[in-house]
Amino acid sequence: MPEPVRVLLTGRHGQLGQALVAHAPEGIALIATGRDSLDLADGAACREAVERHRPDWVLNAGAYTAVDRAETEAELAEAVNAGAPAAFAEALAAVGGRLLQVSTDFVFGGDQGHPYAPEQPLRPLGVYGATKAEGERRAATALPPERLCLLRTSWVYGPVGANFCLTMLRLHRARAAAGEPLGVVADQVGCPTATHTLAEACWRAIQQGLSGPHHWSDCGAASWYDFAVAIGERATACGLLERPAQVRPISTADYPTPARRPSYSLLDCTATRRALGIAGRHWQAALAEVLAQVPPPPA
Repeated sequence: MPEPVRVLLTGRHGQLGQALVAHAPEGIALIATGRDSLDLADGAACREAVERHRPDWVLNAGAYTAVDRAETEAELAEAVNAGAPAAFAEALAAVGGRLLQVSTDFVFGGDQGHPYAPEQPLRPLGVYGATKAEGERRAATALPPERLCLLRTSWVYGPVGANFCLTMLRLHRARAAAGEPLGVVADQVGCPTATHTLAEACWRAIQQGLSGPHHWSDCGAASWYDFAVAIGERATACGLLERPAQVRPISTADYPTPARRPSYSLLDCTATRRALGIAGRHWQAALAEVLAQVPPPPA
């Protein structure tokens, strides 16, 4: 029997972390850490964890993801999103092992009309994207390219945690009951990505020893408005809602936020799907699978 692959996972209590734990394949010896056991803002603690556990891989799924709050908490966002990957990479360079760093579509500027390829230059618009881009850069500086896999993804959501899908379910329920419309931004385009499909891609990347920059999202394209409409319709069909609220398209200018967001952030996943041997699912099919895992509201 081959030795199990030792994987040090961060962010186990987050929405992606929970999916990674739930979908860990056979042959993985999982060392799952969360904020209570490993503070990603503490670079020394990150290095010590690698030195103590000597993993074959660090799967860094933990991150500072509060996009708007990052504009005023830049130091903390920098420590978690850039400092932690750097610390993991430096420790792995010394003791051996590889790093799978989960990154984001927010490293791009959103100013082109076709999907972003993995090798394209980064141009983040806000603090969150800038710190994730810096994390990529620092990790790539510390580790040889064959020992680093950067996996960028977009619009992540799942049946647990704080995410757009669960927020929309709550708002659909409240607005429909009040007879009020729900305004959702329609001029930002990307692709929703379910945590269970992203977890599958992460584990396959580790199993196949993938390296280099890669992109993973579910298939297709959507605006936030499209996503909100689909959530309402599919949640009603499966009994999570009595009826959806009327969703009204609005512009980014109608809903100002502290952080600028890319208006177009589709990721070109062609090479990654081919390398992993995963065809991928359309985002609406993945949405139906996520909603099937959401518990019904209390009676």
